[in-house]
Amino acid sequence: MNKTSLYQLTVIVPVYNEEDNIDALESRLSVFLPQARVATCVLFVNDGSTDSSLERIREICRRHTDFFYLNLGRNGGLSAAMKAGIDAVESPYVGYMDADLQTAPEDFNLLLADIENYELVMGIRANRKDTIFKKLQSKIANGFRRMMTHDGVQDTGCPLKVMHTDYARRVPFFTGMHRFLPALIQLQEGRVKQVPVRHFPRTAGVSKYHLWNRLVSPFMDCFAYRWMKKRYINYSVSDDNFRKA
Repeated sequence: MNKTSLYQLTVIVPVYNEEDNIDALESRLSVFLPQARVATCVLFVNDGSTDSSLERIREICRRHTDFFYLNLGRNGGLSAAMKAGIDAVESPYVGYMDADLQTAPEDFNLLLADIENYELVMGIRANRKDTIFKKLQSKIANGFRRMMTHDGVQDTGCPLKVMHTDYARRVPFFTGMHRFLPALIQLQEGRVKQVPVRHFPRTAGVSKYHLWNRLVSPFMDCFAYRWMKKRYINYSVSDDNFRKA
């Protein structure tokens, strides 16, 4: 049995060389789970870490019955880790947060308040605690993405999101997918809501983002999205005779 089916929400936490953040993740998530609006578990996706992240994650999972992990054989990037987690879970809802704790797990409750009425509820980083250069890069990238996708999303880079799992599974997989989740949900005629959430400076570990994967690569991906949008096939099944109700 897939144990995530016993919960309503699975929070996916991709991890790549975050050994300095693992203890804090355990502490913050352990406090959040009993306070969650719905029954919630955590799925760490170790994305081929070369430090002690995997060993520490395994230790956490031995200590907590609501913590699980998935280990990828090699580093595939954030989109690959997210997709692997989405494909693995069987809870009705799937959430996502970064391992750097620049967003608060408790703010998932703000998103869960609206998840029954929207296929994706996502955070907007209020009072963002990043450098001016990072903010400028994000502003440029978000503006160009909105122009190309017309998704109307203010802050697609915010790593706090909750989705209906059946919609998340139908998202086409490609590198950089995580930046286009709202637009990809909208391709399925899904509804998206944005909610302000808290943002904090990174206190441990090293950011995996730089000019190329924060600015240049997203520009290129926008053209790939436009190509895919014209050819996207959207369908719904009205009836069948081989699945149980």
